[in-house]
Amino acid sequence: MRLASDLTQEELANRAKLTKGFISQLENEQTSISLDSLADILDALGISIPAFFTEEKRSQVVFSPKECIQISDTGAVSFELMIPGSTNNLMDPIMVGLEPGEELEISAPHPGEQFGYVLKGTATLTIDNDEYKVPSKHCFYFKSDKQHQLSNKSAARVDLLWVTTPPQM
Repeated sequence: MRLASDLTQEELANRAKLTKGFISQLENEQTSISLDSLADILDALGISIPAFFTEEKRSQVVFSPKECIQISDTGAVSFELMIPGSTNNLMDPIMVGLEPGEELEISAPHPGEQFGYVLKGTATLTIDNDEYKVPSKHCFYFKSDKQHQLSNKSAARVDLLWVTTPPQM
């Protein structure tokens, strides 16, 4: 915590009204600490005692298919938010399935970026008036500063992983 605060042992000792030797012994596990000295050190670091003893909640890392959130009325046969609560994150991974002739709504320009990886079929990506065919095992990436839309103009189903940043839903 001292290093994270960019303090030397001497600076921390001065702020906590302790000795540099005591801070060194504490960091090298050569002494124990009283509650008063701990309170002085935490105060010098700007950390409360309850915050120091509170366990940091671990974020979920692995998500099962059961946790996906199906969104309807998107223009796609399948539109699943893969991470619950991802609209609060920096990016939003989405699994999209488009039957022949289906298309997502046109997205107006907005800040951010888009990435997609086609798992099956050939998707059509339209950015402004430019149309791009994206076949299976190919990906796309673009800044979201232009009008854009994903569609399926082929005769077979399209499945793709789509990542937006920031989340739009």
